[in-house]
Formats: sequence, C-alpha cells, structure tokens
Amino acid sequence: MIKLFHKNRNKGGKMEILNSLINFFNDILWGYVLIVMLLFVGTYFTLKTKFVQIRYFGQMIKILGDSVGHKGGVSSFKAFCISTASRVGTGNLAGVAIAIASGGPGAIFWMWLIAIIGGASSFVESTLAQIYKVKDGEAFRGGPAYYMEKALNKRWMGVAFSILISITFGLIFNSVQSNTISLAFHEAFKLDRTIIGIVLAIGTGAIIFGGVQRIANFSAAVVPVMAILYILVSLYVIVSNISMVPEIFRDIIENAFGIRQAVGGGIGAAIMTGVKRGLFSNEAGMGSAPNAAAAAETSHPVKQGFVQTLGVFTDTILICSCTAFMVLISGAHKTEGLTGIQLTQNALSSQVGGWGNVFIALCILLFAFSSIIGNYYYGETNIEFLTPNKTWLNLYRVGVIGMVMFGSIGELALVWNMADLFMGLMAVLNLIAIFLLGKVAFEALGDYSNQKESGLDPSFNKNDIDMPYGERVECWD
Repeated sequence: MIKLFHKNRNKGGKMEILNSLINFFNDILWGYVLIVMLLFVGTYFTLKTKFVQIRYFGQMIKILGDSVGHKGGVSSFKAFCISTASRVGTGNLAGVAIAIASGGPGAIFWMWLIAIIGGASSFVESTLAQIYKVKDGEAFRGGPAYYMEKALNKRWMGVAFSILISITFGLIFNSVQSNTISLAFHEAFKLDRTIIGIVLAIGTGAIIFGGVQRIANFSAAVVPVMAILYILVSLYVIVSNISMVPEIFRDIIENAFGIRQAVGGGIGAAIMTGVKRGLFSNEAGMGSAPNAAAAAETSHPVKQGFVQTLGVFTDTILICSCTAFMVLISGAHKTEGLTGIQLTQNALSSQVGGWGNVFIALCILLFAFSSIIGNYYYGETNIEFLTPNKTWLNLYRVGVIGMVMFGSIGELALVWNMADLFMGLMAVLNLIAIFLLGKVAFEALGDYSNQKESGLDPSFNKNDIDMPYGERVECWD
C-alpha cells in the first residue's frame, strides 16, 4: 500500500488537480464567507457580553487553578488540557511559519485579532456545550452536535456537524499532525518518514483504545510540560534579541495594514492567511473545543466557558507569538522555498545552534502527538452522537490510525489545504448555531455574575434561565 502511494505521488497529476480544486473552494470559503462570519459573530458576542474575554480574565485563571487537584471524573483542568492538546500543535509551530512565509509578518496581527475576538465565541460555544451535555456512564459528553439537536431541534444539523468534525479532526487534522512530526524528525535526524509513521500509528492506537480517562490523564501530563519548555526557549531567543522587538512590532503592524507590501501579495494575503492559520491554531468558534468542555465536571456552565476562553489566549497570544517572534528575529522567513516546520527549525537553530533542530523536533512530537489524541476524542464524542453501536467507534479508531500513517508520508500542501476546507465547512455550521443560541449563554453569564456579586460560589439550575427546549437539558436539575 505504501509503495502504491509513493508511485501515485510521483505521477503528481491527479494530486495537482485535486489540490487545485480544493484551493478553489478554499478561496471562496475563506476569502468571502468565513472572514466575515468570524469577525461579525465574534464582535457581536464581544459586545453582548461586554468583553467577557477581558473582564473575567482573572477569574479564568483562578477557576483553572482551583480545578487542578480535583478528584474523580474529568476536571475543568483536564478538559482544558484535552482542548489545549488539540489546539496546541502544528498550528503553533508549523502553521505560524506558513502564515509568515505566505502572508508576511502582517498575518500575525490578524492571528492576534481573531484570537481576541474569538475568545468571546469560544466562551459562548463552550458554555452552550456544558448546558446541553449528556450523561455517558460515569462521564459526560456533548458539543455542537448536541446543542444543535437539543436547543435548535435540528438533528440533521447535528448529524452534518458530527460527520464533518469526525472527518476533520480524527482524519484530516491528524494527517496534518503526523505529517509535521515526520517532516521535523526527517529534518533533525534523517529518519525515514514511513518508519516514523508506523511508530506514531502504534502509539496512537495504544492510547485511543483506552477511553476518555486515559486521554485526559495523558493530556494533563504532557500539555503543561511541553508548553512551558517551548515558551522558556522562545523567551530566551526573544530576550537575547530584545533590541529587535520594537522593530518587529512595527513590521507586523505595517504589513498588517498594507503600509508595506506583504510577502504573499499585499493586505489581502496577510488577512486571509492570518485568519486561516489563527483559526486552525486556536479553533475559536469552530466547534471543536466545546466537545472537551462538555466532558468537565463543574458547578456552573459559565466556569467552563471561562476556562476554554483562556485556552484561546494560551494558544495564540502566548505560544503562537513565541514562534512568530523567533521566526521574525531570525529572518529565516526571507529564505526562498523555506516554510512550515522546517522554517521554525531553521529559525531556532540560527539563534541557539544545531540543537535547535532537535529541540523543535521533540517539541513537535509532544505538541502534535497530543493533538492527535485530543483530535481523536472530538471524533469519538461525535461518533457516539451518531450511533451507540461500538462497531462504528472501533472502525473509526482504525481509520484514525490509518490517517496518522497516511499523513506521515503525504504531501504537505495537500493535507494542509484539505484541513482548511473541512475546518471551514465545520466552522460555518457551528457559527450559525451559536449565533442563534447566543442568548442562552448570555443569560447563563448573567446568572453567574449575579451569584458572584452576592458572594456565592455560582451553581447552575436549568430553571433559573429561559432557554429553548429546557426540558431536554439532562444534567442541571
């Protein structure tokens, strides 16, 4: 099978046609539809919640910290780690580099903007997921498919979303993650990408057949360590070149608004690339993180909405910015033909020496492999929404392992473009749903704020707010 794939890949013709077709649809989806939807919905939620993503920032940190020692089921911290495991991956290391290479430094500004505005969208979708979650044995599950069915009374919409997210995250995105790991290890150690794919496939299978608790425990152990290590090395590079920071900020702003020509063709390239790579990285409004948010045990849905909003800032404002500054400080983005994870590796190596290649390879292994596990969980939740038949879930697990193998030996451009297309379609469906249901999250936020102002530790009862089809809410009597 692998030999056959390589043979077809060498022919190139069919792959190029497929890639061109996907790019055509991506240009329409991202150039006209999604940019408007993301900015409009995010701005609307920001204004309606009076900047919830900024006003409650301190409480977000406190709630996350208080949940670290939680015993029993999936805590807010573990749910945060599952969603962060999915968020923090190739988008932070390879995706940022691609954004700079194709859209210029200005793309970083648009990544920041979509994260700040998207924080409100993330709050709304995660709060809704908590309100409409369902009991699954000793655990909980939920997400956009569940609130589409229960709150909008549109099961067809939930089914369509479930199919899209299962394909997007479990299959397409996981091929992107394994693709980046194999390229990074080939660059650092000259290892054969097929061997890397086999090792990744075995490791993936060992974890995903263990259930949500094994996934949550793995994410909680790996995510904090890998994020702290990467941030520390990035800060070392930035502090060592602190005199360049004002110039880099100026470069980002000037390119963002077309004051200077962006590398990829002006302000349009900067905006489109920044929004695409920003959404791929932080997933705000896409409908993915709510699947993890619904799994958490918490006393009020708004608490988990806060925690997931913090995840957007952690991902883009913190980790993506570290990569961006390293690349821009090094000047490696000006090298012709250098993009993706190799660009990030070259950028770090130019600042710290040859071990930078190895460090990035190890970082991407932890970042991207944890993303594979987090992505799989999103698919599992939605397969269970579609059917309780465990045979389909096991077939899905086999498909995930197969796509991890495929991505390890696939072409970079094709898997990234496929990811953009499916991610865009998924985001359109979810943005429509959360826009229609936003009032429920606003009322939940009001209920939380009123209790907090009264000196209480907020707890939620479904009868305390007005919501559509409230009788279908299972977990908040």
